[in-house]
Amino acid sequence: MEYIGNIIRPPSESRSMIIQVTVGCSHNMCTFCGTYKGVDFRLKDIDVIKRDIDEASGCGFPFERAFLADGDVLSIPASVLIDIISHIKKRNPGIQKVSLYGNTKSILKKDVSELKELAGAGLTGLYHGIESGNEEVLRRIKKGALPRHMIRAAAKVIDAGITLSQTVLLGIGGAELSSRHAADTGKILGEMSPHFASALTVMVLPGTGLHEDFIKGKFVLPDKFQLINELKILIENMEVRRDCYFTSNHASNYLPIKARLPGEKEKALALIHSVIKSGNEGLLKPEYLRAL
Repeated sequence: MEYIGNIIRPPSESRSMIIQVTVGCSHNMCTFCGTYKGVDFRLKDIDVIKRDIDEASGCGFPFERAFLADGDVLSIPASVLIDIISHIKKRNPGIQKVSLYGNTKSILKKDVSELKELAGAGLTGLYHGIESGNEEVLRRIKKGALPRHMIRAAAKVIDAGITLSQTVLLGIGGAELSSRHAADTGKILGEMSPHFASALTVMVLPGTGLHEDFIKGKFVLPDKFQLINELKILIENMEVRRDCYFTSNHASNYLPIKARLPGEKEKALALIHSVIKSGNEGLLKPEYLRAL
């Protein structure tokens, strides 16, 4: 397999066939992310991609899922994606799900008809990192999209019949915007109503713009219980219109939550409230176990 650089995948794709289609990220400006610094975004040679598919297909593992890496595979032409997905399914008839990352810009650049074509070819899932629903936070972290753009993008994915999984970042608003970030993020998730939603917790990485702001005192990281409170506020404001599986079980989080919303909303909130009320750090994940 000709993997180049760091290969990033969602936790749920741990048993998937991982095929690197692009190198880097098409946006690569987010202040909190240190993954693709110094890497020019590009599409890998299609023959190399197909050789990787052939090699993975011959390893003897009964893959049921495939994930197309890296940061923003949806930005490449739909015709190229369809060719890649078709080759995967031809070599692996048992694969039922094919997913990839797509940012807001790349979704909006695709017509719904193109997204439906991709769905028809076998694209079943799209991971969409929105980080926050607060406009000021999004501007500060240089996300490259605002809430209104994200809402339009989410609607297009869902209209095309593709499963939408969105991620947000607890703590990315800093202590200053903590409550506003959490409330607005919950509201936008409710409005978009993805099929899956996950909360991660921001970790300040050396070499990033966020780290520079942290060192200068421009960004103050919320403490552990402020972050748990953000999780509570987010869920309180998340009024989904369809069944949504919400999790905060990523390794970066202090408190893992799994809940099907809206049905299990009150149960999740009761658990979070009890942890906050206790003030007991022993109920939280210890620092040495946290990771990206």
